[in-house]
Amino acid sequence: MKVNIYNQEGNIVGETDLPFYTEKFSVDLVHQVAVAMQARKRQGSAHTKNRGEVRGGGRKPWRQKGTGRARHGSTRSPIWRGGGVAFGPRKERNYYQKINQKMKKAAWYEVLSQKARDKEIYIFEKLSLEKTRDADKLLKKLGLKSVLVAGINPRAFRNIPRLKTARDVVFLDLLNYKYLLVDKSWIT
Repeated sequence: MKVNIYNQEGNIVGETDLPFYTEKFSVDLVHQVAVAMQARKRQGSAHTKNRGEVRGGGRKPWRQKGTGRARHGSTRSPIWRGGGVAFGPRKERNYYQKINQKMKKAAWYEVLSQKARDKEIYIFEKLSLEKTRDADKLLKKLGLKSVLVAGINPRAFRNIPRLKTARDVVFLDLLNYKYLLVDKSWIT
């Protein structure tokens, strides 16, 4: 598929083929990879104390028979106030989900191909902006909001809202930002 190449002023100067272009788009595959990436970011540090870890409750609160009350062995039972938690989260929980390399690569190619079909990839021949004012002017000329900038000097793109600069693009960033601005060397 042909994608336009832009110059520093935002004018089209040529076209290039995408080496990773695929016709199909599997929503299920992209979703599976995205969920796995989000799961890997989870801390998994939620922890509650069970009745054996809660402090206190060593002695029987009252005798077994003759009081007219229900029998209890500890004040740290889950049904008591101040007691342990019966089925709460434990810190040894692992949220890792395995994704094969081929699946991950296919999901990358499918998302990038879909962005190319939707005209959401902007490839620049050589972009060397020094001032944020120039970068903002370029984005306004192209009419872009929610932009991920990759492979371009990020200095000029600082302090622009709804924009992220990345040296290494993360799969979730491709999904979270609508437009992708890249240098020509990043694509080939």
